[in-house]
Amino acid sequence: MDIAAWLRSLGLEQYEQAFLDNAVDAAVLPELTVEDLRDLGVSLVGHRRKLLAAIAVLRSDVGSTASAPVATSTAERRQLTVMFCDLVGSTPLSVRLDPEDLRGIIGAYHRGVAEKVESFGGFVARYMGDGVLIYFGYPQAHEEDAERAIRCGLAAVDRVSQLILAEELHLRVGIATGLVVVGGEFVEHEIVGETPNLAARLQALAEPDTVVIAAGTRRLVGDIFEYRDLGAFELKGIDGPVPVWQVLRPSGVASRFEALHGSRLSPLVGRDEEVDLLQRRWARANAGDGQVVLISGEPGIGKSRLVAALAERLRGEPYLRLRYFCSPYGQNSALFPIVDQLSRASGLARDDTPAAKLAKLEALLTRAAPEDEDVALLADLLSLPSSERYPPPNLSPQRKKDRTLEALLRQLEGLAHQHPVVMVVEDAHWIDPTSLELLDLTVERVGSLRVLLIVTFRPEFQPHWTGQPQVSMLALNRLDRRQRAVLVEQITGGKVLPDDVFAQIVDRTDGVPLFVEELTKSVLESGLLRDEKGRYVLDSTLSRFRDPDEFARLVDGATRPPSIGAPGGADRRRDWTRVFLRAATHRCSFTRARAANGFGPLGRLRTGLSARHAARGSLYLQACAGPGHGARQPAARLSPTITCPDCRSARNPFSRSHGHPARTLRAALRRGRAGRKGGRLLGPGRS
Repeated sequence: MDIAAWLRSLGLEQYEQAFLDNAVDAAVLPELTVEDLRDLGVSLVGHRRKLLAAIAVLRSDVGSTASAPVATSTAERRQLTVMFCDLVGSTPLSVRLDPEDLRGIIGAYHRGVAEKVESFGGFVARYMGDGVLIYFGYPQAHEEDAERAIRCGLAAVDRVSQLILAEELHLRVGIATGLVVVGGEFVEHEIVGETPNLAARLQALAEPDTVVIAAGTRRLVGDIFEYRDLGAFELKGIDGPVPVWQVLRPSGVASRFEALHGSRLSPLVGRDEEVDLLQRRWARANAGDGQVVLISGEPGIGKSRLVAALAERLRGEPYLRLRYFCSPYGQNSALFPIVDQLSRASGLARDDTPAAKLAKLEALLTRAAPEDEDVALLADLLSLPSSERYPPPNLSPQRKKDRTLEALLRQLEGLAHQHPVVMVVEDAHWIDPTSLELLDLTVERVGSLRVLLIVTFRPEFQPHWTGQPQVSMLALNRLDRRQRAVLVEQITGGKVLPDDVFAQIVDRTDGVPLFVEELTKSVLESGLLRDEKGRYVLDSTLSRFRDPDEFARLVDGATRPPSIGAPGGADRRRDWTRVFLRAATHRCSFTRARAANGFGPLGRLRTGLSARHAARGSLYLQACAGPGHGARQPAARLSPTITCPDCRSARNPFSRSHGHPARTLRAALRRGRAGRKGGRLLGPGRS
């Protein structure tokens, strides 16, 4: 490909030398980002927009087949977030426009959506005229797929509305999360289940340029976004009223941990030594001997909770806290956590004028008495327009980056001279390269400042700062059995659980605090227990078990979290609330056959176990296991045959009402009253 000819075709031949000097060839061109274009000296927004649109076309032409997942004839059972996009008013467009003109508009719309889907790690499954079907969670699962889908929907709405075409375009988006079967022998990326239908129905409810979500998605993303409750709707093909929310914008909650857990923190158990170490390092930093503490641990182990515990201990002390949050969708955006922190700390609002934003930034920076050039560099970093007082420096891209990093370091030094500083960088395993370069410089310089720098990350991130005298390393281990027991007791408020339930929770959660917390809350919310004189007892319907070990065997294999990345991990976390439901409503003790028959991973539930806990657990396990490691479950396992040891009969417990627990419950009660008639077993489907 001739780069010079390509630039000339866009009317941007003035950048030919910059592309040549920076070795931008045909292989590199489709990968260029906004930050790359800035580094190449493309300073005008219009030119960047034009280049990005043309790059998106190249990417869709040459990258779609290369990035497509490997074909497979094996169907998979998956927790999936499905997004359905629809172009508003496409039918009137087809009447007014020539077919070729309409094709060009639809193509631009498809490319705009695909560009955003790719940037957020989604997968375009199908283009359907003016509709686009998108998966988050397949073929690659992430812990935050629901969040990615919403951010992608908001970005797609903005992108499509900004397309410069003969007609003004508007988009509406519906998003739902649930259990599906994906793939098959004939259609590789086809999915079966309620979730895609629900997403399509939600899209039809949306107003132009809006994103609406279902309850399952809403529970997963917590307070990461701001919402408008639209109420409950009767949707065709969906049982019962469906609660619907419109997503307005990302919320002002700074921390993902706080957004997902709320203001009420879970108890901190088994971390006394770690908190004491943090306090000792803080004392040294406060005295002028700057310290760095690296906190490593697997997902759910309590890294953010430990940082919150230090903040609780320091409450009332005079210090300044700076918090930087790395993000999986900001890894390709230079200095993403720094831009985010400056925007939050300055109080920049979406509807502020450029002059108001610059004034707010200046007010923030003046605390450290910055030079005028520093203000100009940081204003440019936040994409704020230049002013006469702070003209943009005339520097090469590399020199501008170096001076910007120095300006940020001077800002930290100025703050530390006035107050001791606790600087927290969370989730460094998602850090972008430029922010990592800044972090390297900060670690080197922090030793002479009144700064405690805390960096949290997962084990796959390998810091190279260990061994320096000001650096301490904390590797968080899993809780031992005694600590798990204490955590369970604190979550229940001191109320005693039945011995078998308590033992299974303690034994099967592998010492990961998040699992202990979520599973305990799930048990309390499942309806299986009742509060009786300050302690929990099993509901009377479970007393029909003739074997006292039935309950333990029900939970066995159901709650053990896998080792991170362990093959088959997600398959080991069973949907044990459904097993309890069967046990409570079927008189024969079929439960001896329960675990070996492959009940599927946790799905979206409307009764029994809390859907939030269920869905988060399923998504977490899929993401940790990764492709081919427990995130997949062959469709053949969706229809096991269970042999009842009392009745000696075999039935398939799965039927067409799968995914409708309310209907299942009604059928279960009818079956329970019928006793052993026919020896049939209750499954997630109807009787």
